[in-house]
Amino acid sequence: MTENVIEIEGLEMHFGGVKALRGVDMQIPRGKVTAIIGDNGAGKSTLIKCLSGIYQPTHGQISINGEPVQITSPISARHHGIETVYQDLAVLDTLTVAENLYLSREIQKGFWPFRLLNRKKMLVGAAEMMERVGNTTIRLNNEIGYMSGGQRQAVAISRAVGWGAQVIIFDEPTAALGVKESAEVAHLIERLKSQGITVIIISHNFEEVLTLADLVWVMRQGKAIASRNASEVSGRDLVALLTGAEAAQ
Repeated sequence: MTENVIEIEGLEMHFGGVKALRGVDMQIPRGKVTAIIGDNGAGKSTLIKCLSGIYQPTHGQISINGEPVQITSPISARHHGIETVYQDLAVLDTLTVAENLYLSREIQKGFWPFRLLNRKKMLVGAAEMMERVGNTTIRLNNEIGYMSGGQRQAVAISRAVGWGAQVIIFDEPTAALGVKESAEVAHLIERLKSQGITVIIISHNFEEVLTLADLVWVMRQGKAIASRNASEVSGRDLVALLTGAEAAQ
């Protein structure tokens, strides 16, 4: 096993004449929480979409566990152990917790054309998924549309963990949450780390970044310009890196 679960070398992403990524070099350490920060347009979302299989980079290489890979789709990313929890969480409000956990992976019984959902097996599996993230209070038969933001996050995270992800990417995980719900999500991320799962966070919240992350990467104008140990920097230091003030000094 290599020290870094993901290594990115010279990654470029062009949209016509627009260069969203300009030769990104980045390493994501195994079993740690890594934050990626940057202003709007810095390339954070584009980079994550390359790792998630939504975009295929124009140039450059992504390696996982030391092996070069081609991530050609979200299914391909999942095959390589990468799951992404987006701001909208990709959950369906009219489905139950168990149904959301098994979305696109439903267990069926019977024979075609009389196949039905095996709800009993799905409930057992759903309970195991929720237990992995330490949440056993959510009722699996309840529709997710009636749940709080923190509970919805727990379901989305449980789904990612339950299907064997070794890397989970969070896009602004607490952006629309209150203080209590944000604390719940922070606890879930800490629990993932304790299980050896690598976590990547995209966030504008420097307090959150410095509290949760082990390593912070700073992006500016399509490049990864610096990395810092979170324990060794302040919010002011990160602002200086983002704005280029540190380089100017």
